[in-house]
Amino acid sequence: MIGLESLADPSSDWDIMETIGKGTYGKVYKVINKKDGSLAAVKVLDPINDVDEEIEAEYNILRSLSNHPNVVKFFGMFYKADELSGGQLWLVLELCNGGSVTELIKGLLMREKRLEEPIISYILCGALLGLQHLHDNRIIHRDVKGNNILLTTDGGVKLVDFGVSAQLTSARLRRNTSVGTPFWMAPEVIACEQQYDYSYDARCDVWSLGITAIELADGDPPLAEMHPVKALFKIPR
Repeated sequence: MIGLESLADPSSDWDIMETIGKGTYGKVYKVINKKDGSLAAVKVLDPINDVDEEIEAEYNILRSLSNHPNVVKFFGMFYKADELSGGQLWLVLELCNGGSVTELIKGLLMREKRLEEPIISYILCGALLGLQHLHDNRIIHRDVKGNNILLTTDGGVKLVDFGVSAQLTSARLRRNTSVGTPFWMAPEVIACEQQYDYSYDARCDVWSLGITAIELADGDPPLAEMHPVKALFKIPR
């Protein structure tokens, strides 16, 4: 387990410029490096008193596998102590100014436009190359969807958000825990929630990317009009 006391304070290297997103874990900010003026994004998790399994899993994956053009670059993890409100854990990542592909398609639909097939193909190709890199290193992403595929201003396609990713080992080539976002989850992943003898492997990411392809074409995944719990029962059938 990573000790918070072993992490450097980010204040000496990074200044927050603006908020660029938020999620259940906290907020994402644009930051600037004080030494060289380079820009990055920081995912801030707060308040936090220790590093849990999900954070450690994401840290380990980013540290070892972000050396691929289709995986978001990782610049380090920092801890900003605050005795009153609880400390902040900073994950400093490559800035993807193009936003998520979900934001891209939603913006087009608002103007009554859609993504053209060659662009969908380009995005999916980049995501597949990123997934191949993960799978070659025995990592299952487990939450592939449009919100977790980001774009850079120079046309880069980057996989992000490895908080629920899983390591496959030589002793354990399949997983049996049900995680992910309902509409994108493969049937075998959902089945693990109901029957504990079920398991799955890296192919579940391919299913989720297929659902993402539909999302890019139509604006939403199949069954999006349905309550997520109902969708969980419908998908395996």
